[in-house]
Amino acid sequence: MVEQNYFRFSNSVVVAPLLAVITIWSVYWIELRFQMNWNDYGVYPRTVQGIRGILFSPFIHASLEHLYNNTIPLAVLMASLFYFYRNIAARTLLLGIFFSGLLTWVIGRPSYHIGASGVIYFLASFIFFKGMITRYYRLVALSLMVVFIYGSLLWYIFPIKEGISWEGHLGGFLTGLALAYILKAPVPSSKKFAWEHEDYNEEEDEFLRHFDEHGNFIETPKELEEEPIRYTYQYKEDTEE
Repeated sequence: MVEQNYFRFSNSVVVAPLLAVITIWSVYWIELRFQMNWNDYGVYPRTVQGIRGILFSPFIHASLEHLYNNTIPLAVLMASLFYFYRNIAARTLLLGIFFSGLLTWVIGRPSYHIGASGVIYFLASFIFFKGMITRYYRLVALSLMVVFIYGSLLWYIFPIKEGISWEGHLGGFLTGLALAYILKAPVPSSKKFAWEHEDYNEEEDEFLRHFDEHGNFIETPKELEEEPIRYTYQYKEDTEE
């Protein structure tokens, strides 16, 4: 598969993140505008009513700060998913939302768990581990960028701060890790050097002919046909005025 045909811009790279951002901000605006509180639509672990939070919780946020902190990572990571893994992006996102919410429902404390942070942890985890698994240089570079920018998020999969759903973060992280191994994503084939091909013959390699079996350089002087040097003289007569 040719690289330039695989990594190309499509409408989904912009539409999907933009739609997600508009949705979470619209939900928060509706809550403020009509003085509503939809926190009880979040994930409430191990209750029948709390199951609906698997679908609704990523769109509900407790405060403007909570919403703002989730907006940029959500947009950046979703755009990365749809650009670099466009063939499986939609399926990956849906499965990630479902299973990260389900894990939160299973392991969470008896409280309402809301916010898109679980999805963000899923996206960061999936993009990192998938890039390392493929070992394709551009995807590995993307994985390293995710670590550089969002590596500090790893600490929040542990209960180190009150008021944060570390269970949701952990659920998203584990879901991303699992889907990175389970889902198959086609990647461009890397360019191979001559010696990496199965039909490579060392004896026909012009470069290796300059070395013996011990790796020592062998001088192979070539007879050079030198053309005789010809000199052309031009005489100019002196003229007196």
